[in-house]
Amino acid sequence: MKHDLLNAPTRQVLTSMSIPTGLGILSILLFNITDTFFISLLGTDALTAISFTFPLTFIISSIIIGFGSGLSAALARLIGKGETDNLKSFVISALLLGLVTIAVLTTLGFWGSDPLFRLLGAEEKLLPLIHDYLNVWLIAIVFLVVPMMGNSALRATGNAKYPSYIMMGAGIVNVVLDPILIFGFGPIAPMGIQGAAVATLIAWAMSLVASLIMLHRSELIGWVNLTISGVLKTWRTVLRVGQAAAISQMINPLFNAIVMSMLASIDSKAVAAYGVGIRIESVMLIGVIALASSLMPFLAQNMGAGQVERAKSALLGSAKFSIISQFVLYVIIALLARPLAGLFSDDEAVIDYVVVFLYLVPFAYGALGMVIVVANALNAYNRPGASLLVNVARLFLLMLPMVWLGKELLGTNGVFAAIAIGNILMGGACYILATRITEGKSS
Repeated sequence: MKHDLLNAPTRQVLTSMSIPTGLGILSILLFNITDTFFISLLGTDALTAISFTFPLTFIISSIIIGFGSGLSAALARLIGKGETDNLKSFVISALLLGLVTIAVLTTLGFWGSDPLFRLLGAEEKLLPLIHDYLNVWLIAIVFLVVPMMGNSALRATGNAKYPSYIMMGAGIVNVVLDPILIFGFGPIAPMGIQGAAVATLIAWAMSLVASLIMLHRSELIGWVNLTISGVLKTWRTVLRVGQAAAISQMINPLFNAIVMSMLASIDSKAVAAYGVGIRIESVMLIGVIALASSLMPFLAQNMGAGQVERAKSALLGSAKFSIISQFVLYVIIALLARPLAGLFSDDEAVIDYVVVFLYLVPFAYGALGMVIVVANALNAYNRPGASLLVNVARLFLLMLPMVWLGKELLGTNGVFAAIAIGNILMGGACYILATRITEGKSS
């Protein structure tokens, strides 16, 4: 488990882990892009409705991602230290934490979503469409807990190949089922916006089965005798990083919800465009997210083994890669902005808003990638509080006031410009932080 991450050349290790991880993330993002594309064919109301669900669905998904980060960081350190006797108990206990938490949150989601969507500015006519999608999605997300957290456990061992297979398989299933269930095919009646959520449920259920098989073959789960004290100890260990990582993930959709509320006061079509924009953003950041996901277990294992300089070199190299790769992607996206926007809507107003978004916001994705890399690294360095602070400062202390000012001065264009400027400023600060980072206290 330790050899590749501790001894092989750094670039080789991170590349071999990041490529399959990136392909897997791309497959998962096909859920979002495919849903958005096919739902956009149902009309602007349907596209706007699903855009309003993003903050809530992202918040719940972010908790799973955060817990996965906590599991990955803690497991990688145990492996780096050679403490591998109780890995099965550790992984199973961590998965129980995710399942219990998501079960509670989905129950709350069923009963308390209407006030949230009204607060965000959703019109009453959109609520039935929102419920058609969300009520099925809240069931589907339960099936995603084990695949998401289990994949993080596999990556902590240096195994990025199997998690990517699982995610790619789920993405393919979703792409195939989306048009069939949304528009109908043969004996299958059209389900509209709800069909997208049903396709997601089926794909995630299949990924659950695959993930359990992979975890068992990798000897990360199996029959074990759990004790309450042991489970609680694991929860505390995972939550040390996981709770900060989850909150850090959650504040992004919270920020997006506030931005959507501001845009809704200008034009509901700007909300639809912003929903499209953040979907495209997810795809553009795949490389950086994959690298950051691979970097965290790499850093954690090497820090656990006392290889501090190897860890620091990997961090700084990853930060530089983020800037270069994202600038190249920006040039491509800027050139293709209008035809790309036209894939998601035939409404000229929505297309115009998306084009402005793509001209302005992705320009700063190199800097945003720097933030993502450093925030993940801080978790590996046992500084989850600092990681959370980076994201809170970026979104709420820096960007939110700027977005409000941009809205007041320039409307929608001002909102998009403010997001870009805020990311550039925080990216510069994070690079300075990366050069000075040291390890925090171990749990």
